[in-house]
Amino acid sequence: MYKSITKVRVRYSETDMMGYVYYGNYATYFEVARVEAIRSLGVSYRQMEDQGIALPVLDYSIKYYKPAFYDDELTIETIIKEIPKARIYFRYKTYNANDELLNEAETTLVFINKSTMKPCSAPEYFIEKLKKYF
Repeated sequence: MYKSITKVRVRYSETDMMGYVYYGNYATYFEVARVEAIRSLGVSYRQMEDQGIALPVLDYSIKYYKPAFYDDELTIETIIKEIPKARIYFRYKTYNANDELLNEAETTLVFINKSTMKPCSAPEYFIEKLKKYF
């Protein structure tokens, strides 16, 4: 299992009239965490795209427990529980500064060959970077 930690500070524009982080902004936070998790492996989205691989989101789900507020520093734990094939599954847990669990989420992304726009296998160099965690 691979685990990565990313910190995100809530900006005022990301809150709603109740002062809570607007629910739709969590998808952006998870994208930031996902990109940083991949980067911490020594691979970047840019590298994959330059080599003809895209990673669109196939599925996204979230369960909310507590709200986050303006200026909170959030800690997002990103987990990859298995070596990807044509799909990669990410799990997220978001915590506030008091280490309270705010939400849990999952995304499924698909490796796509950009020239054919069809699913393909995860790049071997990416799999090699992940193998030492499993």
